[in-house]
Amino acid sequence: MNTGNEPEPARPPLPPFTKETAIQKVRLAEDAWNTRDPQKVALGYTIDSRWRNRAEFPTGREEIIQFLIRKWIRELDYRLIKELWAFEGNRIAVRFAYEWHDDSGHWFRSYGNENWEFAENGLMRRRFASINDLPIKESERKYHWPLGRRPDEHPGLSDLGL
Repeated sequence: MNTGNEPEPARPPLPPFTKETAIQKVRLAEDAWNTRDPQKVALGYTIDSRWRNRAEFPTGREEIIQFLIRKWIRELDYRLIKELWAFEGNRIAVRFAYEWHDDSGHWFRSYGNENWEFAENGLMRRRFASINDLPIKESERKYHWPLGRRPDEHPGLSDLGL
């Protein structure tokens, strides 16, 4: 575990981003979040990363891990798709949608936008997310892949009309 004194390993692709490397970075983030493993997801962020996620403001990896543990206890059968919106230098903007249900079996599709800023080593140091939840019927779900990474052949947000 990095105590903050050692340099963090690089997480390619590194900024400044091209369209291709920004798309790659977005897919890598999507893949990590679809693991629903808070420890693994947190490794993509700097030790002192700052977030805004709805009304929560986690700072640092430990707070991020605790936030993600709470999230995935509540948001069951979570499946996420992210899509590049814009990029410049060390910043990327994405739009996303994810589907999940609560412990009562009520399904939701959560839509949002994120603004990301990366350190030189490719770790995200700032993440600002705005998210809205739409109740859906189970029959309205569009994400049907097995839990985990979205298969390459599964349509993205634009393909699904989202």
